[in-house]
Amino acid sequence: MRKLRVAVVGAGRLGGFHARKLALWPNVELAGIVDPVADSRERLAAECGAPAFADHRPLLGQIDAAIVAAPTHLHHAIAADLLNWGVHVLVEKPLCATSAEADDLVRLAKRHGAILQVGHVERFNPAFASALPVAANPKYIEAVRAGGFTFRSTDIGVVLDLMIHDLDLALCLVRSPVRRVEALGLSVLGGHEDVANARIEFECGCVASFSASRVSSEPARRMQVWSAGGYAAIDFAARTTTLVRPSEAILQRQLDAAALAAAPDRDQILKAHLPHETTRHEASDALALELADFLESILGRRSPQAPGEAGRDAVALAERILRKIHTHAWDARPDGPIGPMAVPRPAAVPSPHFRLSPHSASIPG
Repeated sequence: MRKLRVAVVGAGRLGGFHARKLALWPNVELAGIVDPVADSRERLAAECGAPAFADHRPLLGQIDAAIVAAPTHLHHAIAADLLNWGVHVLVEKPLCATSAEADDLVRLAKRHGAILQVGHVERFNPAFASALPVAANPKYIEAVRAGGFTFRSTDIGVVLDLMIHDLDLALCLVRSPVRRVEALGLSVLGGHEDVANARIEFECGCVASFSASRVSSEPARRMQVWSAGGYAAIDFAARTTTLVRPSEAILQRQLDAAALAAAPDRDQILKAHLPHETTRHEASDALALELADFLESILGRRSPQAPGEAGRDAVALAERILRKIHTHAWDARPDGPIGPMAVPRPAAVPSPHFRLSPHSASIPG
């Protein structure tokens, strides 16, 4: 069987991760490393034993698939070129800078029969996968994601940079339209929000709370899910999952809390009815699992676990959150501070990085 010819567009940190794995992948030919910065592309290409290119266009018609790990504002233009040639594409998160661009990529992939996958790598974290039996049909979700400032992804804020992971996972779990969005954010080091909090209400009644920071001294990647079937606590960094499956007596409201308070063995009784099970998963390479899913989707002509539609939906929700952040009034005065910079207008906030289309501007919440 002929090897799949795969190119990596973007020779930065993430592009390097992808390229090094693909260079060792059986049945894959690393057909090119693409980056406009000569030193970056030449260094990575030499390390991986692949040719280097300053532009992706000379590779059109020569490759089967590509990884797009360029800055976010370039995702649409690069991926659209590739999809128009029938090239299968895995785009690092976020899929695009706007939902309109993401919609366009989804349409192009369908038109040309190409696989479009987004790099929502947490879907491949075993801590999340093992929580799914309990986390289905959630009632309340709470997610915290924080890290220090990396000086990467400065063309976007923390919502599209970090929170997007948890937005995707929540949409994966809830599978219901969003009814209402409330959010606020603060800019600390640049022109975009570096800290953000959002509260999402879904049509099904589920509520989700998201906190994200990229200026935190304490890293965190955690999610808690309360569902009809119990409770799940997920630590993505530690790769641990804690599940609580209530007994039938609790689910049927047969325990009397007032009477239980007087019982001498109440703690043991409670543990019996609310058993905790914590699993620490073995170290796994989520990025390698993501790449494997992409390559297997191409060979098997099946949808990947994180399809382009999922990336589009996450970006659309992120846009609604950003719209709220950029219109948040801090002291309820028309001329007061507004938006993530929290300074008086007109010097208040740089325009959102996205442009609202007429139909999206009318979406409530």
